[in-house]
Amino acid sequence: MSDVRKPSVLFVCLHNAGRSQMAAAFLTHFADDHIEVRSAGSAPADTVNPAVVEAMAEADIDIAAETPKVLTTEAVQTSDVVITMGCGDACPVFPGKIYLDWKLDDPAGQGVAAVRPIRDDIRARVQNLINELTPGTTA
Repeated sequence: MSDVRKPSVLFVCLHNAGRSQMAAAFLTHFADDHIEVRSAGSAPADTVNPAVVEAMAEADIDIAAETPKVLTTEAVQTSDVVITMGCGDACPVFPGKIYLDWKLDDPAGQGVAAVRPIRDDIRARVQNLINELTPGTTA
């Protein structure tokens, strides 16, 4: 058993129904339990965007059972890396955290064809993030 603490990543977008859900799903899938993963929204939707669920299913990742979660101060405090995706100033800032802002199109109201390039962009960013946070593992 290792005493090394896993890094934790929090993905935040406005509704936690698209971008942050895709990012969390990819990180969970590729990080192989080496990274703790959370996602949340500053104004969560009722459900995950169906076009996002479909686009992720095409990538062999099932997020149909996921539900949007509200952003809490505790989630930010307990994360090492906070990645925002269009949540504006709603995300609290704490010293000692790494904050990244990923400029991504919002899939809200878009069909699956418009979601695919966003999904693929997120996948590439997540794989780069894994390489940065866990050198020596492969994404």
